[in-house]
Amino acid sequence: MKTTRSEFIQGALLACASGITAAACGGEDDPGGDGNNGGSSGSEGACGTTIASNHGHKMTVTKAQAQAGTAKSYDIQGDSEHPHTVELTAAQMSQLADGDPVTVESSEDANHSHSVTISCA
Repeated sequence: MKTTRSEFIQGALLACASGITAAACGGEDDPGGDGNNGGSSGSEGACGTTIASNHGHKMTVTKAQAQAGTAKSYDIQGDSEHPHTVELTAAQMSQLADGDPVTVESSEDANHSHSVTISCA
């Protein structure tokens, strides 16, 4: 089941409003608060990625990886002090190759996880 951007944002707002992981809803460990890890869907072949409640994690998915249509595991530690892993299935890679965004949950590390949205449009 695909999650729309609106549903994703509503879920994030509800989590913050209900007090779930207050630090993940902004503040010192979420500089800028936009969740964007710097990925883009420009001509360099990288898909756009957004990591919710981000604090230094980075993930790069290339259009070529999506078009290959095979499952892949990504380490998204980036500049953060702890790791997370994101698993994309072959079916999700095919969705990306077709231009459909995919939202997945990272592994839980340091007592939290991140919702990650990837788009190769």
